Amino acid sequence: MGLDFTVLPEFLDTLLLGSLWTIGITLSAAILSFFGGILFAVIALYAPAVVRYPFRLFAWLFMGTPLLLQLFLIYFGLIQIGVDLPAFVAGVIGLGLHFAVYNSDIIQAGILAVDKGQFEGARTLGLSNWQSIRKIIVPQAVRAVVPPIGNNMIALLKDSALVSVIGVTELTLSAQLAISKTFRPFEFYLAAAACYYVINLLLEAGLRRIERRIQAAR
Repeated sequence: MGLDFTVLPEFLDTLLLGSLWTIGITLSAAILSFFGGILFAVIALYAPAVVRYPFRLFAWLFMGTPLLLQLFLIYFGLIQIGVDLPAFVAGVIGLGLHFAVYNSDIIQAGILAVDKGQFEGARTLGLSNWQSIRKIIVPQAVRAVVPPIGNNMIALLKDSALVSVIGVTELTLSAQLAISKTFRPFEFYLAAAACYYVINLLLEAGLRRIERRIQAAR
C-alpha cells in the first residue's frame, strides 16, 4: 500500500515516447485547425449560397456533437465506406476539423471587425475580391484574433488525450499501458499530468512569443 514512485524510471521511455506522440498530434491538428479555420471563415462569409449553406450544416454538426463521437465516426465509421485511415491520421483530422470550426467563428468575428474602408481601398488599387480577402482582410483579421485562437490550441492539447480511445499511443494511453503492467495508477497518472503541464507551458511560451512578434509588427 502507499505510493511508490520508484516504478517510474523503468517506464520513463514509454512516457517520453507518449509525450512525443502527443506533441506531434497536437501540432499537426493545430496547423490543420488554423488554416482550416481561415478557409471555413472565408466560406461562411464570402462563398456562394450553394457552398455556404452546406458548410453551415457541417459546422453545426461539428459544434453540436462530442469530439469523442467525431473521432469514432472518422476512425471506425469511414472504414465501412472504404476509407481506412491510420489512427494517427484519423486523430489529427478529427481534432483539426473540430477546432477549425471553432477557430472559424473567431476569425469571422475578426474579419467583420476589419474596417470596410480596407476592402474598398484594396479594390481601388485594382485587386480582385479574392485578392483583397487573401492579401488585405484575412491577414489583418488573423493578427487581431491570435489570443483566442491560442486558447483553442491549449484546449486542443488537452483534448488530444481522447485519441487514445482509437489506439494512438499518446501520453494518456502510454500511462495506461504502464499501469497495466505495474498496477500503480496514481503514480503514472500523476506523471502523465506533469508531462502535460510541461508541454502546456512550452505551448503557452510559444504562443506568447508569436503574440509579441505580431504586436511588434503592427
